[in-house]
Amino acid sequence: MTSCAAPKPQKETGTSMRRGTCPSLAAPMQTGDGLLVRLRPAADGLTPAELRALAEAAAAVGNGIIEVTARGNLQIRGLTASSVPALAAAIGEAGIAVAEGVAIETPPLAGVDPSEIADPRPLATALRAAIADRRPALTLAPKLSIVIDGRGRFHLRDVAADLRVEALNSEDGLRWLLSLGGTARPERPVVLLETERVVPAVMELLAELDALGAAARGRDLDADRIRQRLSADRDALPTAGGGSPFLPAGIHDFGDGRIVLGIALAFAQTDSADLIAFLHRAEELGATEIRLAPRHGILVLGLSSAAAAIAQRLALSQGFLVAPDDPRNHIATCAGLACASALMDTKAAARSLVEVGADLLDGSLAVHLSGCAKGCARPSASPLTLVGAPSGYALVVNGTASVAPSAYREEHGIRNALAGLNALVRENKDAGESARACLTRLGTARIVAAFEQG
Repeated sequence: MTSCAAPKPQKETGTSMRRGTCPSLAAPMQTGDGLLVRLRPAADGLTPAELRALAEAAAAVGNGIIEVTARGNLQIRGLTASSVPALAAAIGEAGIAVAEGVAIETPPLAGVDPSEIADPRPLATALRAAIADRRPALTLAPKLSIVIDGRGRFHLRDVAADLRVEALNSEDGLRWLLSLGGTARPERPVVLLETERVVPAVMELLAELDALGAAARGRDLDADRIRQRLSADRDALPTAGGGSPFLPAGIHDFGDGRIVLGIALAFAQTDSADLIAFLHRAEELGATEIRLAPRHGILVLGLSSAAAAIAQRLALSQGFLVAPDDPRNHIATCAGLACASALMDTKAAARSLVEVGADLLDGSLAVHLSGCAKGCARPSASPLTLVGAPSGYALVVNGTASVAPSAYREEHGIRNALAGLNALVRENKDAGESARACLTRLGTARIVAAFEQG
């Protein structure tokens, strides 16, 4: 999970609307449906009762909509300036500690996943302590993030980070690969470190970012110069490898009776009442811990195999994603009309895509539906991105929501446009070919024609 360094509230309202800041209890963000607060529990997970208390508070003081973001953050919507303190009080009464400061992310099942090379949590704890003890305090970009990954089944390879530390098995034993990330350029490996050198090396890079200014990100660091400073080894650095992105939905068996039930929020949102009902039943079935996960996931620990199957059926009946082959797993949507910036009802468009896009949604690509050009739901490029525009919808092929569109379509023709893209794949896909490979082979011109003429 992740969080953002809390910015100072604006003096006028105590809310933040500046892009690049992060909504928190101290600085909620103004959106189209009221104020939004993003929370990251300080503990590895929550008890079912604790998450239920958060859901009950969301219904009592907000509009009842709860989101788990693509990075595994919890968001509560529909708040007002007068109800944010009530939310903070409810969190305190539930005994939930909320993490603040630099986002240091570990995989959602760190310490549970037996396939991980090393448990990354001790390094994360040591790094948080070093940052907290640093004097003078560091001033870093609000959305700067650090990933420390033990490289288990539920890894964070597909989660962008400014600084990334990944466990590797080497000839000399456990080592940690330190890389510079960011969205502007490919990840750049810097140095292979023994465990005791990781925190000092990361602190050195954070101090350099602090010196560059409050907006500096990992992409702004000079990888070659840092490599020369931190390592005498001039050989080519190993790579941690891509790894297949994990989908949280499903029943995950880790052996020896260790079962994890994964569900995910359809289009990143759920109603508090549905979540509360699910948590009540899961707790009755034996659930002991809930961990939030990237890709809008909720992981339930403590269930037996039989109990997990019962809880999974209940989750499906309440609209949650429960299986990796659910096509909704492959649609990335922002809040849509709940955001003041949105020009598209992304949730309605997503439902239409599910109805007409079975061939597109084969799991080989993610279709990004963005209410505006900010592209909050997916900062990285997608094969297909649909963006809200004043006159309808814009299509971006192999790009982010912010780049120049390849085509436009009027508002009332979007369902036909999506059906046209699906038909393009269905009618041209070779045997065994994925939707992504088919679209790549056909090229932008054919995609644009299908979108405009569908």
